[in-house]
Amino acid sequence: MSIVASIDTQRKLLLLALPMILSNITTPLLGMVDTAVIGHLEHPYYLGGIAVGSMIISILFWLSGFLRMSTTGVIAHAVGAKDVDKIWQYFFHSSMLALGIAGLLLIAKTPLINGILGAMEASEEVAQYAKVYFDIRIFSAPAALLNLVVLGYFVARQQVKWVVYQLFVINVINITLDIFLVVYLDWGVAGAATASVIADYCGLSMLIVVLLPQIKQVNWRVLIRPKSVFFTKLLSLNKDIFIRSLALQACLGFVTITGAALGDVTVAANAILLNLFLFASYGLDGFAYAAESLVGEAKGQKNGQRLHQVVMISGLWSAIVGGLFALLLFFLGEAWIALLTDLTPVREYAREYLPWLIAICAIGWLTFLMDGVYVGLTRSKQMRDSMLLSCAVFFGVWFSVEQWQNHGLWLAFFCFIATRSLSLAIDYTLLYRRGELNSPSTFT
Repeated sequence: MSIVASIDTQRKLLLLALPMILSNITTPLLGMVDTAVIGHLEHPYYLGGIAVGSMIISILFWLSGFLRMSTTGVIAHAVGAKDVDKIWQYFFHSSMLALGIAGLLLIAKTPLINGILGAMEASEEVAQYAKVYFDIRIFSAPAALLNLVVLGYFVARQQVKWVVYQLFVINVINITLDIFLVVYLDWGVAGAATASVIADYCGLSMLIVVLLPQIKQVNWRVLIRPKSVFFTKLLSLNKDIFIRSLALQACLGFVTITGAALGDVTVAANAILLNLFLFASYGLDGFAYAAESLVGEAKGQKNGQRLHQVVMISGLWSAIVGGLFALLLFFLGEAWIALLTDLTPVREYAREYLPWLIAICAIGWLTFLMDGVYVGLTRSKQMRDSMLLSCAVFFGVWFSVEQWQNHGLWLAFFCFIATRSLSLAIDYTLLYRRGELNSPSTFT
């Protein structure tokens, strides 16, 4: 491919990725505001409670992350093929799935939280405040899940400015309400949960308004009756991505649950470190989102050469940004921890484990990049298998070094990230060397 084409691909990548990076990092900043506001209350169990409660919500919502990933993949292919009817058919069917799952979560909310907390070894106070957070936050499920579909649509169509605006609106509203409800009205954990619910519905409302003019393109005759072929395609992708997400959340949830069993200070310190990790991961997801869209578009165009070019350019920039995040944590990590809590035992404990986080960020860029590439390729089975292997490594390492307690936990998490990175990178390298990127079967 020519130098001009390479420069054009790089320009498109950066125009998609940089706004997403700037907007994405506002999401973990929101979590940090929650942590900072609650972390300055007088007891660590407040922070532990919101850590456990938000972890449970994250597991439930992130398990539904397949809604965004599969929507981005199939709509990007339709965009590349210039098939407007398929774009809206996939959007409509994904939206129906999202609302159906949200309804099930609301119906099952009480047995869900009681069962999860009953299986944990958290202190009575941490469990109490985790339930307070969950009972309020779960009511954002319809907005949060439908929002995944809408975000998938905009990313696939490379209209990322609306994603940027929406994330900015959500987080500004959430941060403002966090401070008002928690600090000024003294609502505590309930205030943090309420702020998130209101912000989710405001963000969804904004994107629906933006969508209204675009809906004029819809051929309503193709949407009157749901078609099994579209549900079959989505469910096939979603099944594998759901299993992948379940394995991912099993590992992330295990970090929080095991930290809770090790004590209130441990779970609070781990919550701070995971917030810092999320800050880096959401930033790196900017390139993953761009790769999803551009790889999916190249697949729709049946252009294997351009597809590989997108992967290489995305990899270069992801490595640069990943290195910058690691350096940021190396030089400013301790100061960041100090901003998030003034509880001396929690600060000191979190500082002890900061090197693990720096090491994870140094290699984690490849994890997020390859996720984006495989979403764009809609190779969900490979994503599933990679995650199951990584999950097995995580628990294998943990049970081998369980006596190391929290250091063993972070070593297991490091190995988990490393396995995710290498397994998909090796699979893609073999795919490329075998010439399968130019094979017709790759584009079916």
